[in-house]
Amino acid sequence: MRAVGAAEVAPTGYAWEIQAEALKVRVGRRTMAVDGLDLSLGKGVHGLLGPNGAGKTTLIRALATVLRPASGRLSLLGDSGSRRELRRRIGYLPQDFGYYKRFTVREFVEYLAWLKEMSKEDIPGAVQRAVERVGLADRADDRMKTLSGGMVRRVGIAQAIVNDPDILLLDEPTAGLDPAQRVRFRELVQELGRDSCVLISTHLVEDVATACTDVVLFAAGKLVFQGTPDELAAAGTLEDVGDSPIERGYSALLNHDPGQGAW
Repeated sequence: MRAVGAAEVAPTGYAWEIQAEALKVRVGRRTMAVDGLDLSLGKGVHGLLGPNGAGKTTLIRALATVLRPASGRLSLLGDSGSRRELRRRIGYLPQDFGYYKRFTVREFVEYLAWLKEMSKEDIPGAVQRAVERVGLADRADDRMKTLSGGMVRRVGIAQAIVNDPDILLLDEPTAGLDPAQRVRFRELVQELGRDSCVLISTHLVEDVATACTDVVLFAAGKLVFQGTPDELAAAGTLEDVGDSPIERGYSALLNHDPGQGAW
């Protein structure tokens, strides 16, 4: 289990895809939703867990360059290039995303690829691959307004991966997906995590247990825990709330008294 409260030191010759040091991000003028965060994430699939109001969405938005930090340091991909150039290398699925109902699935993903400044020659093939990867090839020419909520969510995942991002940020990506679709989603992100840094914010602990190599537990704007799913499960006991070991570990860490020392 990694120590909480200090950013990790990268191995020699390696730069973290995401590194935050004493990061603070506000929501509005007063609320500090991310408060002094130290966090280092490399390639792989990372699960971001925490209760409602923990600051998970604010953190994801800061990593997506939507929000600017109030203080501290945030390095993305070694800070290579401008903010605009970084956005070309990031994939982002917000918890709630807007879309044009009259667009077809293909048109919507093409539009987002264009916004990411992908080359005109690359867009058609990239869109087709993204739509196929989320299992919507047979609906590619259907209008968005005809899709179910779960299908719309899958279109959102397609637009996030269309540019083969180096950093992929997914906020509640499995909301509305049925069990079979969630299994396929887990397989997809495990594949993507071989070459990219994937961060998934979710309330579904079982998704983290099966898809993620690393877990980040966030509460009240602060990092509570970072480690493997097995390490998270080991933090709990049979007396803690939860139907599975990882759920009991989650409960134990959230209910831990900070005055007794960090986990």
